Amino acid sequence: MTTETLHARLTHSAGLLAVPFALLVVIYLPTLIDLVGDWWTDSNYSHGFLIPVVSGYLLWKKRDELQKSAAGFDYHGLVLVVLGMIMFVFANGGAEYFTLRVSFVVSLFGLIYFLFGRQIIGKSWFELVFLIFMVPIPYVIYFAATFPMQLLASKITAGILNFIGMGAIRQGNIIHIQGYSLEVAEACSGMRSVMALLALGALYSYTTQRRFSGKLILFLSTVPIAVVANVFRVFVTSLLAYTVTEKVTHEPLHSIMGLSVFVVAFILMFLFGQLLKKVLP
Repeated sequence: MTTETLHARLTHSAGLLAVPFALLVVIYLPTLIDLVGDWWTDSNYSHGFLIPVVSGYLLWKKRDELQKSAAGFDYHGLVLVVLGMIMFVFANGGAEYFTLRVSFVVSLFGLIYFLFGRQIIGKSWFELVFLIFMVPIPYVIYFAATFPMQLLASKITAGILNFIGMGAIRQGNIIHIQGYSLEVAEACSGMRSVMALLALGALYSYTTQRRFSGKLILFLSTVPIAVVANVFRVFVTSLLAYTVTEKVTHEPLHSIMGLSVFVVAFILMFLFGQLLKKVLP
């Protein structure tokens, strides 16, 4: 099997290589349109607009390294293309949108692997796998996890409020504080922030940690960090609503408080990442 640099391969065969990618887009066009529609209409997944942009930017930063890398056909990639197409057919038949959308990422990964080879895929695997974060998780999973997270946030918050002497009483996902009640609603469960923070955690882990073990540990820490950050948001909101003004639970203050989840989560992620650098240099 003959190989050449990616730059030479694209120079000599750009038009021919573009055909399978164009065909892939045509096959998945309805799926991609529906996906963008979900980003637009569901605020839980509006971060999906940023995922392809970030992925493209990371690849652009590697352009010199990629252009000098060896590129050639690798038939191992066809296995993934076939797998992606099988997922596409079965997901279409069962109207299972999550698998259908993931199959696009699998097919794209396999196609690049097939057309350009192991060395190129070895240097761009993260940017391609990162596209998974643009796919909304199945709603059955989302709603199954939402209520337990509402209860967890309210339980921990009530415990902290009692610890500092606020005399909080919890009933399910509602916290009562001496005549004032605060509901930890679905939007405050933390699931929305978990989805976006998983993408942020993957990106931050990949770009800051040297060892793969460090990348994996920091990424896996994203979920507990997101839970802690959301509890912080609910606790501060409860405290401000009782001691300052109930308007903190209304817009636009409620949305501003929501942003605190990302601020706190990133600070915790940064601190834990620095610790991992020292433990796993």
